Amino acid sequence: MLPATISDHSSILKFTRDPIAANTVRNVERGSLQVGDELYTGNIGLLAHSVLYAWPDRPVPELDVDYLEPLLQHSPELVILGSGWQHTFAPRELTFALARRGIGLEVMDTPAACRTFNILVGEGRLPAAILYL
Repeated sequence: MLPATISDHSSILKFTRDPIAANTVRNVERGSLQVGDELYTGNIGLLAHSVLYAWPDRPVPELDVDYLEPLLQHSPELVILGSGWQHTFAPRELTFALARRGIGLEVMDTPAACRTFNILVGEGRLPAAILYL
């Protein structure tokens, strides 16, 4: 004989979605992007919980580890470089220098970089991004 089921409705569980308490890119267009409720019209460095605005503009092929140091101080597991509206390759030495620190580097156009950043933050990961406009 099977045991009787209990139908005590006072023990019903409700599930709610907690909002992510992290930065996400809400909109990106040529010349501007929106992070949370803030609109930015220049290059930014982006972390899950802070924005480094007025990121210096330097051609992607000339980037080095010193240029990334303000982001690297936060120990990201991955740096995403949004190179603008066209994909531009980063110097190989930069990729190798980050790999020696155990940090990955992914370079893509800025809209793709924004999507990738949002996905990683949503997964609870610790990315950093430089987003060129």
